[in-house]
Amino acid sequence: MNYSRYSKAILAVISFALLIIQVYPLVWVFISSFKAPTDFSSSNPLSLPSKFTFENYLSVWRKGNLGTYFSNSLIVAVTTIVLVILFSAMAAFVIEKMRFKWAQSVLFLFLCGIMIPIQVVLIPLFILYNKTGIINTLTSLILPQVGFALPISIYLFVSFYKYISNEIMEAAVMDGCGIYQVFWRMIFPLSRNTIVTVVVMNLIFIWNEFIFANTFIHDLSSRTIPVGLMDYIGQYGLTDWGATYAAISITTIPTMLVYFIFNKSVISGMTAGATKG
Repeated sequence: MNYSRYSKAILAVISFALLIIQVYPLVWVFISSFKAPTDFSSSNPLSLPSKFTFENYLSVWRKGNLGTYFSNSLIVAVTTIVLVILFSAMAAFVIEKMRFKWAQSVLFLFLCGIMIPIQVVLIPLFILYNKTGIINTLTSLILPQVGFALPISIYLFVSFYKYISNEIMEAAVMDGCGIYQVFWRMIFPLSRNTIVTVVVMNLIFIWNEFIFANTFIHDLSSRTIPVGLMDYIGQYGLTDWGATYAAISITTIPTMLVYFIFNKSVISGMTAGATKG
């Protein structure tokens, strides 16, 4: 009994320590974004602001291109997520429910995409995009991110579809539903938790994606947030850390909000295949 109590206490302490390690840098950046320039030069950098000010946020939004970078990242993220959900949900439905001979082989080929490093495709994609004229456009960011997000997304949908009873589909077909109606009216709505899982999991990577954006985008008007942050570091890094931290805080808030709002659905979606059977 005492051993179990001590084990729980030790586990709680370790969990709390890990939480502090993970959360503290974010909290420090957020608090530092409210500091005046004099706070960084005249006081301990780990101290609280002498006076909380929103001037850093106003300066970043008015003088920089953060608004443009933010809208570009939003367009890329929303478009990519919509395409990934549509393609992965439909592909998984065909693989798991259409019962054709090579279904498992097709799934295996999709999953092989997980093993392909992003760096391997940079040069071929750059040459292809340059020849087709889509370099320096948001399309050059959307297409590869859709491709790299599909394997794990298809796997999540396939894992969920395994536990949807075929009798439900058969009953719908007997009532006159076609295959498209079965998918859109029955299967897809039932996949809510899996959809949320795919959205949150991929949104974090898409929003913070740097390699493709740094390789394929050179125009300021087409830059996304991760590449755009380099401008603020170069412009303000030596004299105005407050503006840099403000820009970082603005860019991290969307993904944090999405995760905190939908984290229960994410957990349900990730464990759906393990808890049903």
